[in-house]
Amino acid sequence: MKPSHIEHIGIAVKSLDEAIPYYERLLGTTCYAIETVIDQKVKTAFFKIGDTKIELLESTDPEGPVGKFIEKKGEGIHHIAFAVNGLEAALDDVREAGIKLIDEQPRKGAEGLHIAFLHPKSTFGVLTELCEDKNKQTK
Repeated sequence: MKPSHIEHIGIAVKSLDEAIPYYERLLGTTCYAIETVIDQKVKTAFFKIGDTKIELLESTDPEGPVGKFIEKKGEGIHHIAFAVNGLEAALDDVREAGIKLIDEQPRKGAEGLHIAFLHPKSTFGVLTELCEDKNKQTK
């Protein structure tokens, strides 16, 4: 597996309505997309900085993964996502390396990406996401 770049950094927030204006001022850019990902129980907001995005995550259900994260740890960095070509092969590589997977198979994520998460117990405490955009292959 060889990631091409950091696809995005996910930041858990209690309220997109409060967080978006802050990040627009901080980054000097506007939020370009807001999307609800029903199966992940989140509403997302995206900012583009070079080749990397910042993804704000607001829970739509306190029992969802982001809701539980905020309850346990508070607002803050939730995960880091790397862009890969061949997500299925990348999952095979990390599985063979003994890294525990949260997602054994890719699933649909925000912005139409195919995603899979690696368990933080195997990644030095960092929730790690692998992403593939089948419509735009990375370099």
